[in-house]
Amino acid sequence: MTSIQVFDPAMCCSTGICGPEVDPKLVRFAADLDWLKEQGISITRLNLSQEPVTFAQDAEVKSILQFQGEAGLPLIKVNGEVKSSGLYPSRGELAAWAGVQAPEPSLFTDAVAELVAIGAAIASNCEPCFKFHFDKARKLGVSKEDMRQAVAMALRVKESPAKSMVELTDRFLGEPQELVTIKPLGEKAKSDSISCCSPAKGGAPKKSGCC
Repeated sequence: MTSIQVFDPAMCCSTGICGPEVDPKLVRFAADLDWLKEQGISITRLNLSQEPVTFAQDAEVKSILQFQGEAGLPLIKVNGEVKSSGLYPSRGELAAWAGVQAPEPSLFTDAVAELVAIGAAIASNCEPCFKFHFDKARKLGVSKEDMRQAVAMALRVKESPAKSMVELTDRFLGEPQELVTIKPLGEKAKSDSISCCSPAKGGAPKKSGCC
């Protein structure tokens, strides 16, 4: 089985989502390693701040640290052979080193999926949905500016039907309509007419075309 070792520089975690700012580079790399695990590749990640002894016991890693310091990290080993140091490689490079076929790039990434979900949450007025997908998008490294654009697009789509209904009533009634003043509670209506969606007298619902 192919094995990949990643010697990370000192950091609180390898996910890239801790702290006030998300590091997209670490988020992408973590996703690439998860993909490799799904292909049957053995992955080991080591953190300098948490496992310094392991770094000191590896002769090649120790040598790079002595000459380059932490600038030589991350260091990537595949089956014990150093493949890169000082940068996080792409998924294509990792796949080539591991001997697996890299997938065709898709525009519909996990990040794009969360932007679509945020737009759907806005269109459906679902607060829990928005909070859930906002958090997932943030963890994937999606910027707030991209999320704002998704929200703005959803609002434009959402407002379009309402605008069309206003235009429809203007065409039927001949002039722009003003808002109807709602009577205070308890005030007796001057008309006994029943609206299309109101129940008729006696509790039976009134049949109508719109409801």
